[in-house]
Parts: sequence; C-alpha cells; structure tokens
Amino acid sequence: MSTSDRVRAILGGTIQAYRGEPAYRQRADVFHQLDRIGARLREPIRIALAGTLKAGKSTLVNALVGEDIAPTDATEATRIVTWFRHGPIPRVTANHRGGRRANVPITHRDGLSFDLRRLNPAEIVDLDVEWPAEELAATTIIDTPGTSSLTRDSSERTLRLLVPADGVPRVDAVVFLLRTLSAADIALLKQIGGLVGGAAGALGIVGVASRADEIGAGRIDAMFSAKDVAKRFTGELSRTGICQAVVPVCGLLGLTARTLRQSEFIALKKLAGADSAELNKALLSVDRFVRADGPLPVDAGTRAQLLERFGMFGIRISIAVLAAGATDSAGLAAELLERSGLVELRKVINQQFAQRADMLKAHTALVSLRRFVQAHPIRATPYVIADIDPLLADTHAFEELRLLSLLPSRATTLTDHEIASLRRIIGASGTNPAARLGLTPENYHEAPRAAFAAVQWWRRRAEHPLNDPFTTRACRAAVRSAEALVAEFAARR
Repeated sequence: MSTSDRVRAILGGTIQAYRGEPAYRQRADVFHQLDRIGARLREPIRIALAGTLKAGKSTLVNALVGEDIAPTDATEATRIVTWFRHGPIPRVTANHRGGRRANVPITHRDGLSFDLRRLNPAEIVDLDVEWPAEELAATTIIDTPGTSSLTRDSSERTLRLLVPADGVPRVDAVVFLLRTLSAADIALLKQIGGLVGGAAGALGIVGVASRADEIGAGRIDAMFSAKDVAKRFTGELSRTGICQAVVPVCGLLGLTARTLRQSEFIALKKLAGADSAELNKALLSVDRFVRADGPLPVDAGTRAQLLERFGMFGIRISIAVLAAGATDSAGLAAELLERSGLVELRKVINQQFAQRADMLKAHTALVSLRRFVQAHPIRATPYVIADIDPLLADTHAFEELRLLSLLPSRATTLTDHEIASLRRIIGASGTNPAARLGLTPENYHEAPRAAFAAVQWWRRRAEHPLNDPFTTRACRAAVRSAEALVAEFAARR
C-alpha cells in the first residue's frame, strides 16, 4: 500500500468517526473540510514563489509557465496572492472574504492584466487564474506579494499563506527568491521549513538567487558572479538545514528565451552584424543603446523594445551567441534558456518536487488532518493521531528529503566520496533507479547487481563502530533506499 493510499485509509476512517459523533454528523462544514484534505491528494502539487519586494517572482512565474500571465507591473494584482492553475480556457476569479467569488475582466496585450477597478482589493482573499498551459497541468504555481512590501497588508497576505496561524500548510513546496541573505529571510525560511517539513526538518524548499544578471551589473559574465553568490547563499543556508540548493536565475532572460519572436531574432542579427566599434560603444550603457542618433542598423524604437524584453544582459548575450554562429531563432532561444539558469532551476524543481509530488502532497494532507482533529476533538482523535504520527515520522521518502536538507549542516564520519554516494542513492540527482545508482543507459543492465551491492555496502557502513548517531541514521536510510530498488527489480521478473 502506497503512502497516499494509507493517507486515504486514515482519512476515510476519520470521516466515519465524525459521522458517528452526534455533535458533528450534521456539520456540513466539517465534512467539507475533510473532503478538501482528501482532494489535495488528487490535485497537482502546489509550489509557492516567495521573496522580498521586487525579487522577480512574477517574472519567474512567467518564465516557468512560458507565457506572460503574471502581471509584473506595480498594480493591485501584484499585491494579492495569485494561484495559477491549469484550465481549458483563460479565466480569472477573485475570491472574497466570506466566500463570494467574482469574475475578473482580463486583457492580454504585452502580458496579462487584471481589471480590479470594480472590486475592492482589500476584500479579496486571493485570485485564481486558470490558463491552458501545459506546465500547469501537473503543478499549481502561487505568486505571492513581497514579504517586505511597503504595504503591511501585502506582506501579511504572504505570511498567512506560508506560515498560517492554524499551522495547516496551504502549499507543498516553496521556491524562495533571494537578492541578499538577511536575518529576516533566514527567520522566515525557518518558519516555512518548520511548516512544510515539520519538526524533523524541511521537505520542500529551493532557493533562487534572483535577477542574477543584476548581480554582475548586466555584464556578459554576470551569471558567473551570480553563481558565486548562489554558492555562498547555499553554504549559509545549508548550515541551517533550511534548503539544499540556491540556483542563480535571470527570470527575464528565461521568459524571453521561451517567447522569442522572429522579428526580435532578425533585429538582433542585424545588430550582431553592425560595425564592432560602434556596437561596443552602444552596449556600454542603456542610454547609449537607445540613442535616436546612433549609427546602428536597427531603429531606436525597436532597440527600446529589445531592451524591455531582454535587458542589457540579454542583448549582450544574444549578440555574443549570434557572433559565435547561432543561425536561427530556435538555436538562439535554446542558448539563452540555458544561460538564464531556468533549465537548472527546472531540473532542481523536478528532482526535489515533481518526482516526489505524491509524497509531498501526502505530507501536507497528514499535517492538515492532524491539525483538524486537534481543532475538532472527538473520541477517536487520539487514535487518528496515533495512525498519523508514525507515518509522518517513518515514511522513507520524507526521511530522504530531510536528510538531503540536513547533510550539509551536520558533521558526519563519512568521506566526501561517501557523502556524494549517499546523496545519490537517497535521490539527490533524481528518484529513478539509474539516477540513484549513478548508471548510464549503456550500463543500466547492471542495475539489479548494483542495487544489491549498494545494500550490502551501506549495511556495513551503518555498522561502523566510529559512527555518530546521525551518520548511522543516514547510512540506514541509504540501506532502505537501496533495498527498495532491489525489491523493485525483483518485482519486474
């Protein structure tokens, strides 16, 4: 029985227990909340994007989805929590306090805009955006107001979502955007980690060094500077066990790469073919680049549009890529996407969140159900909690995620090579057998033997007399991960 099936069984028994209680059997609101907890197991994983004001959250939403659907201007919409879900047709709904719902008029010209003029933003709890984007089919993305917004209400909206007073998690994982690493950021991340992971450690947090091009002042080597900063952030955060990795990302470049127009490619191609001396002068600053009297072969209006879409970093990179031999818009887009950091971020999100979506959703459902039965006690409450707690503590996939977060911050007797092997076997590079065993397609036929060898090796390592308790715990987790692979291969025979 899978963890999700065990959660459904516990939930089913809980519902029956409430039906047997005279004080609750007529409470439709109680059963509605229990049904919502169960529905979470069937829904896409919920990933929230959070960070300080102007961290680039909405731009990153657009880059991840591949369309301009999150408003990035300083309108009321950017000060409201917005849920982006998959839907057959574009639709925006405002959810008001008290349960009332209202359709929101939208326009889609140079990005999506929400018309909230007929509504009172102070009365809106959040916005639901349905959009027929493939990326939203398996993932619901939540865009949040900046946690250091000038308006206190905007920050509080984000905190109510990420760190709710009732302790019931609203999201399964968090991508936290950082431009600096302040004490306030670390404190908030610890709070979020306690909620999405519980006392045993964070389960689903990834850091992003956002607007990475600005870290290097838009220079062509800006991403190298951003990688150094991300490495420093990773070191500082990993020591706290908050998250495993911080990825440098230029969201604007990622979005532009995914939505590159042929007309933009043609304009950039013309610029790349311009006189190198004049071009280099123009690329020294924004003012020089958009000057109307410049000798460049592209008019000033088009250059201004390129600047808005690419930024100076994106323009410099594009011209360098074209000069290096890119011959079409698809080739340019692929190179820009790689250099934006978005490919690496999506890889990390896939490894840490998407491949473990069922486990993260099960964890959210268990924590929510535990809080619910505590808030609405019945005779069966102690028995429900007795079923939930061992599952939260012992489910191996949860343990893998916690160890991945804790390993950088805890002293062990493992060598660097052993730590790398341990991280791989417990799923740091992916949860499929090849990723866990470090095998290529050419030698995948050795997987059953490699899995059995891993079980034996980690058993011996777990019994080493000089192990400290944490090292033994980590090695035993590796044993369980390898044993699961052995069982999987045996079942295929």
